[in-house]
Amino acid sequence: MTAADWILLAVALQRLGELGYARGNERALRAQGGIEVGAGHYPLFIVLHAGWLAAVWWGGRAATLDLGWLAAFLVLQAARIWVVAALGRYWTTRIITVPGQPLVRRGPYRFLRHPNYLIVVLEIAVLPLCFGLWQIAVLFSIANLALLAHRIRVEDGALEPRRALDTVGKTTDL
Repeated sequence: MTAADWILLAVALQRLGELGYARGNERALRAQGGIEVGAGHYPLFIVLHAGWLAAVWWGGRAATLDLGWLAAFLVLQAARIWVVAALGRYWTTRIITVPGQPLVRRGPYRFLRHPNYLIVVLEIAVLPLCFGLWQIAVLFSIANLALLAHRIRVEDGALEPRRALDTVGKTTDL
């Protein structure tokens, strides 16, 4: 197996593990009255991320691994873990909001409204660059940014009632 095979296998397994964790959180949030919004665009993210991994694997199999970009990608993985840990039981791959619950304001959420999306934007660019695949980095980054622009609007709309509660002091930060 090549370096690309091992790296992409690790990324794919990480993502599958995250999907399992997210599914458990989704069930628990729905049991608490959680409401999903924006489900219609969710399959597009599945296609985008699967296509991205496949494109990097296909193009990266014979490429030379750039250790600097790999180090950057590993830093992003640590940041990804920080995001997931900060959101805890609220972390999902879907937009599910529980009315009346406070917004998470710990970890990277103290500094940014959408740190997870920033990390994903960077991952989609950086992983292909590990293998010199700048065309894949550009193509999938553009597609991802288009999808994320829509998703952020949908998510912000869904969270607005909870954000309003936070600003008037009716809830406490997590």
